[in-house]
Amino acid sequence: MTRRKTRTAAPSNQENPSSSSGAGHPAAATNILRVGPAGWSYPDWAGYVYPSRRAKGFHEATYLAEYFDTVEINTSFYQPLHPEHAAQWIERVAANPRFVFTAKLWQRFTHDVRSKTSAASAAADEREVRAGFDVLRAANKLGAVLLQFPFSFHRTEETVAYLSSLLKRFADYPLVVEVRHGTWDSPGTLELLHGSGVSFCNIDQPIIGRSLGPSAEATSGVGYVRLHGRRYDTWFSDDEAIPAHERYNYLYNAEELAPWATRIRKVTERARETFVITNNHFQGKAVVNALQLISILKGSKVKVPEPLRRHFPQLEEIADSPPTEPMLFPIGRGGRDEKK
Repeated sequence: MTRRKTRTAAPSNQENPSSSSGAGHPAAATNILRVGPAGWSYPDWAGYVYPSRRAKGFHEATYLAEYFDTVEINTSFYQPLHPEHAAQWIERVAANPRFVFTAKLWQRFTHDVRSKTSAASAAADEREVRAGFDVLRAANKLGAVLLQFPFSFHRTEETVAYLSSLLKRFADYPLVVEVRHGTWDSPGTLELLHGSGVSFCNIDQPIIGRSLGPSAEATSGVGYVRLHGRRYDTWFSDDEAIPAHERYNYLYNAEELAPWATRIRKVTERARETFVITNNHFQGKAVVNALQLISILKGSKVKVPEPLRRHFPQLEEIADSPPTEPMLFPIGRGGRDEKK
């Protein structure tokens, strides 16, 4: 975003972002910062993030809650959350009392903007969405609801009016708006969100054409950052021969994470509670970068999943304990896996 005086929420004295990002770590005294990946159900995470052989009763959310205090629910983008699933997930993460989910709003509200639906149909869609979200909210496990709009969603009078009405419809939730087109880089965008008590989502994405650039904005009590990776060659590709996951097959290196650590600190100073979500998910790269950000922001070592450290030896630098088994022949090489 173009630099300007930012409208921000008054900070609260809750937790220190330099010492509160990892799962199970004690709270200190300023604002809350939670870092974690987007989603958990990826076949390519087997043997990378998760053990190849899983114990009876293994669940991905339970496992990730050992390392993170948040995960962004991805399935709610494709269909509304089933209340029973939401209740099960709450139980799955109960061992980490600091854990809070964030969730995407159903794409019917963000990607079908021009579709004509009856008032009755729209009301039914809203009831379906609320049914799952309300279970999380009742348990104090819903940190934010993300309204993720596509690059094709440009700022016009029509889209501003639609966004305004959508924010009113779901105003009782802690909303976050992600827009990707540069037409939204305007004071009016921030004023609309601030006036609605809604958070602006700061994103890292390939800067192609009029793509929205990096920012450190906070327009409500909730701060939000999402890192998508920088696959310029596949981000807008319509080549059917390229697997969909290649859009997110990117590992940030230390030089690329450093400016984002600075931005995250700025957002955290201005918001009551900040979520940082890594969406470069292929083969666990989102988990690698989330752990690295936690280590940078905390200034200390972190707990690292055993399978992941074998694929990404660079994690040994931030691991808070030695590997359970000697890594005589590590599978990956840090320099080769990182994008320079």
